[in-house]
Amino acid sequence: MRTSVLRLIRSRSPSAASPRPHLLRRPYSSESVPERKVAVLGAAGGIGQPLALLMKLNPLVSQLALYDIAGTPGVAADVGHINTRSEVAGYAGEEQLGQALEGSDVVIIPAGVPRKPGMTRDDLFNINAGIVKSLCTAIAKYCPNALVNMISNPVNSTVPIAAEVFKKAGTYDEKKLFGVTTLDVVRAKTFYAGKAKVPVEDVIVPVVGGHAGITILPLFSQAVPKANLADEDIKALTKRTQDGGTEVVEAKAGKGSATLSMAYAGALFADACLKGLNGVPDVVECSFVQSSITELPFFASKVKLGKNGVEEVFELGPMSDYEKQGLESLIPELKSSIEKGIKFANQ
Repeated sequence: MRTSVLRLIRSRSPSAASPRPHLLRRPYSSESVPERKVAVLGAAGGIGQPLALLMKLNPLVSQLALYDIAGTPGVAADVGHINTRSEVAGYAGEEQLGQALEGSDVVIIPAGVPRKPGMTRDDLFNINAGIVKSLCTAIAKYCPNALVNMISNPVNSTVPIAAEVFKKAGTYDEKKLFGVTTLDVVRAKTFYAGKAKVPVEDVIVPVVGGHAGITILPLFSQAVPKANLADEDIKALTKRTQDGGTEVVEAKAGKGSATLSMAYAGALFADACLKGLNGVPDVVECSFVQSSITELPFFASKVKLGKNGVEEVFELGPMSDYEKQGLESLIPELKSSIEKGIKFANQ
């Protein structure tokens, strides 16, 4: 069982654009794969620990730097015993942040507090915005060319905060900043497959917009394989995808948020970034990036990943009337979240 799980993680990163037959993949050897350093900021937390484990299993990673304000030497010692390619180092406290970041190709940020029952994304913002701002200030200084994968919520505001920090530092490259919305895609695929009674590994569902509540817009009209679901089923699937985080927070009853599925989604997106950097063709995932496909400066849609990060931001494509209505409804809320992040960063 253990071997098959490892093989699955190594060989598959389900794309937002195309299913990839993992049986056709050649096993990687470290000789043929470039050296890549990945840093996880917030690696001792609820998302950070399982994410560190999943990145340790990724054969594209040669160096894994685990950073948090405390607790990371223990996580690094534990994960470091796993017999896979990457060398692991743990860094704790602000004075070691620069060391953790230096030479990083990809920086993943799950740092901050998780959602608890009754907490709004505004409550999250008040704590996490400052954490993201200081981490991004360090990224601008120590690894300005890294691809930055933002997981810390609210992503609709933390990505604009990061962009403003990088602009001030003179290091901003819109092709290298990503809001990780992969969990929305993962949920949409799972829920759609269950309702349509199709194998989940064959499912593709683009999810666009943002990464909170009604700003999450799954485009089930574009789902593959096609299933003629009733309108009320599509509405229920959309709502469940939008409320997926709340579903887990309530089920955990005050004991945590969607940490494991988020770590999985974060590892999938980081894997896609690494493949893009390594020149693997046609790597497409949904992500919240700087964009001109709507009136908003940032928007999640399908993105092609390459050697410099974003190679192409794809248009939304044909949508149903219900989805067009959803798009119209989400714009004001997403706009306000983006503006809130920009305002905070410039205070």
